[in-house]
Amino acid sequence: MFNNISKLQLRQLFFFGLVALYLGIFFFSNKLQFAPVWDEKHFWGTSLLFSKSLIPDLGLLRNYPELNTPLPFIIFGTLEHLFHGGLFVGRLLNLLLSFVIICLVGFSGISKSQSGFIAASGILLSPYYLFHSIVLYTDIIAIFFVVFGFWFYIRSQHILSCLAFILAIASRQYMLAFPLAIAAYELSCSWKTGFKLRIQLLAPIVASSSIFGWIWLFGGLAPQSGLGTEVTPEIQQLVWAFSINGSLYFLAWVGLNFVVPEWVLLSRKINQRQIFIPKNCCLALGILLLFIISFHSFESHGILKNATELLPSDFLKFVVFYCLALLACVRFSRINLAFWVILMNCGIMLKAYPWEKYVLPLIVVFWYFQSINLLDNTPKDGVAKTKT
Repeated sequence: MFNNISKLQLRQLFFFGLVALYLGIFFFSNKLQFAPVWDEKHFWGTSLLFSKSLIPDLGLLRNYPELNTPLPFIIFGTLEHLFHGGLFVGRLLNLLLSFVIICLVGFSGISKSQSGFIAASGILLSPYYLFHSIVLYTDIIAIFFVVFGFWFYIRSQHILSCLAFILAIASRQYMLAFPLAIAAYELSCSWKTGFKLRIQLLAPIVASSSIFGWIWLFGGLAPQSGLGTEVTPEIQQLVWAFSINGSLYFLAWVGLNFVVPEWVLLSRKINQRQIFIPKNCCLALGILLLFIISFHSFESHGILKNATELLPSDFLKFVVFYCLALLACVRFSRINLAFWVILMNCGIMLKAYPWEKYVLPLIVVFWYFQSINLLDNTPKDGVAKTKT
């Protein structure tokens, strides 16, 4: 399709196409001036608490009525303090950050091939990305810092990467999975070459350790006012409560929302010799046992859950969730950076309610990896030297 188009023309086409798309979204959403929806109502109330001063009160930082770390509410509150634009200004910020993320992913790959265009398309196909781009939610801000954390990491700018991940964790606690993944990957590389406490290992450890500052400030995993609400899931209220449910549903959504679209957009081939190998058989058995253990109390929330409700039996639901989760496990069974990213996210999901939108940061990161040919390679294969 793009064989007769130069790289410059492809970049221009991509950019103006994105501008047209985002302008369309802006006007279609009534210029972002629609009534508050779902979590926006209490997110905006919390943002107003932080709008009273440019410097947040320590008591408010310790205890505000939300479950996630406060940076997005501080940002939204600061914008309200400066511009008095209501929900519109915070929504506009999310839309602009969303646009920047797509541009970064797209242009990172377009310089070499059409992979950036395909990766950007993959992100836009994710059912939650554009919705979260026009509402006053915290996800886009967290994703923005995570993507730039990896952007700096692959360019060996580890201090800036560390700062970006610290800001990501200050936006959503479960962003902790990403610097932990880099730390685990760098540690695994050190075991092969001889352990050295290098900056590329120290930086993600420092970033990950920032979570302890928030735990100390809150006196727990989240502010007590947030944990005390009736809608807070029990697994998040109890410090030592864990559930494999969240991790299995996370894997199923990765299978449906990344592995399947990636196959459709990029390969559309099946190598049967690579499917029935001992490693995959072991994975199939292990995931099957986990589903058998947990499926009697299996919970989920989102599009996939609503779709499977249409199935006539629990057995068919079991098969759908199992096959999708197995797809994700097989796809990322090679031990590289992507493997550690999905493993650490699954670990974090042991403490999370099984909701599809928690997968969104990982989906964006994986498409970014795909755009720069990092998903199945390592930064040491030459990606870290990329200047695009």
